[in-house]
Amino acid sequence: MTEKLGITLSGGPTALLELGGVRLLTDPTFDPPGDHSIGQRVLVKTEESVLTEEAVGVVDAVLLSHDQHPDNLDDRGRDYLETVPLTLITPSGAERLGGTARGLEPWEETQVGRLTVTAVPALHGPEGAEQVAGDVTGFVLGGEGLPTVYVSGDNASVDLVREIGSRFSVDIAVLFAGAARTKLFDGAP
Repeated sequence: MTEKLGITLSGGPTALLELGGVRLLTDPTFDPPGDHSIGQRVLVKTEESVLTEEAVGVVDAVLLSHDQHPDNLDDRGRDYLETVPLTLITPSGAERLGGTARGLEPWEETQVGRLTVTAVPALHGPEGAEQVAGDVTGFVLGGEGLPTVYVSGDNASVDLVREIGSRFSVDIAVLFAGAARTKLFDGAP
């Protein structure tokens, strides 16, 4: 009998995942709607988060695709990271965050309770945008008697999804499917 995955969506990339007795939070964003600056650009959050930090409560780990942009890690999300025992992210993100952040290279595995968490490659924007957009990661979760879950992170590469699919038999995919636009890549205002 395969255990089920519990998912509570909060908005944007933030979701509470419960699998195999392990509680994970993806890209914590809790700030209220409004403008969030990144350098000379501004991201606008249009809706409240469904979950608050208090509603999420204690988690075993945060799966953080990247820390460079406030639509994936905002101010209150950064404060929340100080309360968690483990934050899984890219190696460069772990260097920036410090604390409980642990960087994983693509295809590197770690255990969180019964779960095997594998960092998988992701591409943040069009190919070649890494210098501007920064590096990101996705994750695959699995374990004995558990469904295999792909958490995409901010991945814009179908080719990488194909590669991940060739290595894992994914039962459930949690896809980050926002609509961020920037003049840098697509001419949007």
